[in-house]
Amino acid sequence: MIINKTDKHLIIGAGFVGLGIAQALKQAGIPYDQVDASDNIGGNWYHGVYQTAHIISSKKITQFSHYPMPPDYPDFPSAQQMRDYLNSFADHFNLRSSIELNRTVTYVRPVENNHWEVTFKEGEKRHYKGILMCNGHHWSKRFPSFNGEFTGELIHSKDYKHPHQLQDKRVLVIGGGNSACDIAAEAARVAEKSVMSMRESVWFIPKTFAGVPIADLAKGWMPETIQRLITYGIIRLTFGKHSDYGLSQPKYRIFAKHPTLNNEVPYYIKHGRITVKPEVKHLEGKKVTFVDGSEEEIDLIVCATGYHLAYPFLPQELQRVEGAIAKCYGGSFLADYKGLYYIGWGQARGGVGSLIAASAPILVRFLKLQDQINVPVGLVLKEMGQQLPQTHLFDPQQMFRKIKLAHLFFNQITKKAYQVDRQYGKFSNPVLPPLEKSEETQMLMMY
Repeated sequence: MIINKTDKHLIIGAGFVGLGIAQALKQAGIPYDQVDASDNIGGNWYHGVYQTAHIISSKKITQFSHYPMPPDYPDFPSAQQMRDYLNSFADHFNLRSSIELNRTVTYVRPVENNHWEVTFKEGEKRHYKGILMCNGHHWSKRFPSFNGEFTGELIHSKDYKHPHQLQDKRVLVIGGGNSACDIAAEAARVAEKSVMSMRESVWFIPKTFAGVPIADLAKGWMPETIQRLITYGIIRLTFGKHSDYGLSQPKYRIFAKHPTLNNEVPYYIKHGRITVKPEVKHLEGKKVTFVDGSEEEIDLIVCATGYHLAYPFLPQELQRVEGAIAKCYGGSFLADYKGLYYIGWGQARGGVGSLIAASAPILVRFLKLQDQINVPVGLVLKEMGQQLPQTHLFDPQQMFRKIKLAHLFFNQITKKAYQVDRQYGKFSNPVLPPLEKSEETQMLMMY
């Protein structure tokens, strides 16, 4: 088999993150290819969201800071507007010529000379200098475990696309996140019954306060403790107390989980259009029994229970995911392999575009630094005392401050990199074997 060899990088994914990284690499003059398994760009905004979806953070922080959204966009653009925006971004920066669609990566492994072999679904193999994994974290569905058997329809929230799927049905939505709230509110409008099952209560944060998107209230100087106090005060002024809605008090601090920004669920609870239940205990036919002993007859269960963080194309030695966390330094780098970058796996409390616009230039600097040293950049960061992440949740204001500091002290980082490089001497990625034929067949069956 002829293998195409190149000193380019490969970007896997052409969604929000992948496009932002591609633009930064192109601006920096770093050669790259880009592939996406879908038939169009846009990632989750193209293939994953329901028709009535809107962003939960404002356009101000969701947009790329160097490419603002159109002035006629509302504070919370729709899914269609987000797709139009990402397509406009790709066209404005001439990114399409480097994007190959309908290209599914099935295996990535380190080979000789610190290159990476990429195998595609069609069997083609290529060698790249580096792999930037921007394949997202809203595609590998996570389902809850149930006792009993349900004879109605059961889907994941990713399979929900249009309100007609809920029309005149008795709907149970499992989960308390943003998708769960959106779908439960939609069911409150068009379904015969809307029931929402949550293992524990969540903090319902309004999308706006005094006419301003809640995400826009956070300022760069604010530590998370101040943001938390402000948010708690806004919740008490707008939502009130959980007991006013027949709900228990949440058992976690605000921001300890990804925030739920929603005004509609409390509204529909007060109007009797949404019934809130605790965790599901048992399924029997169309009867759902909850842990408090109550029962509901349900036609459709929507599991808005999140996603697994997954890199199915990586060999076991490079599976560094623990729960929702990719165990890498600086958010992207390994200490024992170079040229493999985990990007966009974390969940920031705020818009992704402004964070990509701020973080992509520092990533570019690290990529250029990696070309100058033998050892992995991740090893340099580890030797500098950086710890592996303990959470997938990030305060965007703290991230902005860290990025500024990284730029400010990059000369010191570079100096340390040369010291570590001299200390460890010549480094080579451990070469991993190709898939056995049976493993390759099994891998292809996953796609």
